[in-house]
Amino acid sequence: MLDNMPRGTICIEELEIGMTRHLTKQVTDRDIELFAEVSTDRNPVHLDDEYARDTIFEGRIAHGMLTAGLISAVIGEQLPGHGTVYLGQSLKFLAPVRPGDVVRAEVTVIEIDHAKRRVQLSTQCLIDGKPVLRGEATVLAPSGKFD
Repeated sequence: MLDNMPRGTICIEELEIGMTRHLTKQVTDRDIELFAEVSTDRNPVHLDDEYARDTIFEGRIAHGMLTAGLISAVIGEQLPGHGTVYLGQSLKFLAPVRPGDVVRAEVTVIEIDHAKRRVQLSTQCLIDGKPVLRGEATVLAPSGKFD
């Protein structure tokens, strides 16, 4: 299940403080397995039910960076969108994401520096309206001007 807002690009000249975009995705076992393969992070808390039951999480959880990747998807596909360059991201993990959870990744414009084409974004992921991840991103936004 993936619920996306329209994809594309919003040039820095069109950005406004408070603009928000999101996507919603159900995290599956396959997502976790593929992320483990690509990242080479095979921590058993993500992959082994028996092992994970005996941890503080009392069950398997998705990789934190898999969840954070949903923020990257919103930034790269929607706000600002195609042509955006990530410059930095802070993350605070607030709660685990489990297989089957439906995660809503949200990105909101909080500051714009037109001269440097830099945009500060508030980022968060939620499950059932409760935050599981919060942070801020700094990006270089595409420009519609040809100098």
